[in-house]
Amino acid sequence: MPNRTVSPRGTAHPLPTTIWLPDPDEPNAAPIPGAVLPAWAIDTIRTDFVGHPAHRPAPLLKIAISDTAPGMDARIPTTPFAAPTDDADDVNGEDPSEKLSILLAELHPDTLPASTDALPTGACEPGVLEDGWSGFFHRAHRLLPADGLLMLATRQRRDAGRLTDPLGLLIATARTAGFRYLQHIVVAYAHPIGDRLVPALPTDASPGVAHCDLIALSAIHHA
Repeated sequence: MPNRTVSPRGTAHPLPTTIWLPDPDEPNAAPIPGAVLPAWAIDTIRTDFVGHPAHRPAPLLKIAISDTAPGMDARIPTTPFAAPTDDADDVNGEDPSEKLSILLAELHPDTLPASTDALPTGACEPGVLEDGWSGFFHRAHRLLPADGLLMLATRQRRDAGRLTDPLGLLIATARTAGFRYLQHIVVAYAHPIGDRLVPALPTDASPGVAHCDLIALSAIHHA
């Protein structure tokens, strides 16, 4: 089974694409309806991926993006995953939520741009405040500290019977907003049993889609 332990902090070059599988005894390999990432994969981000022990997972803010129409921020539900209550920040009287360093954005497949779409006008202009993906990435960049992580989780959808592949466009748009691409992770919707994988497909996924894509980006801030 692939080694899921990766430490992306300070990475100068993109890391190889890797595959994450749930533990053999994980009962819920697939995400709940409406979600993209399974719960076990979120746990992996908060521990193995950022180098935290299992008993002290890193805080993370999860947002679920279902559309990119004007005013999208007001419609985005948020789910905070807090650090343990005995964390040193709490002991010192500080609020861990004020030190957000991991933002997980789950992108509904219906919101994804077509792979043939061009970058939106103004995408290369620093500080642009437009709606859509360019505006989202600029706002996320302002929210995160230097080297803060933006994790994009999405899965393909079928357009006219063909699977979309929007990852390249999303990564390019994120780069124009000040993010560095770190890694592409394939999160399998499957149970590892012996030397084979048994699919555990979400009920709301397109036919034939047995994984989601997780893109790791880090925020670049210049002094």
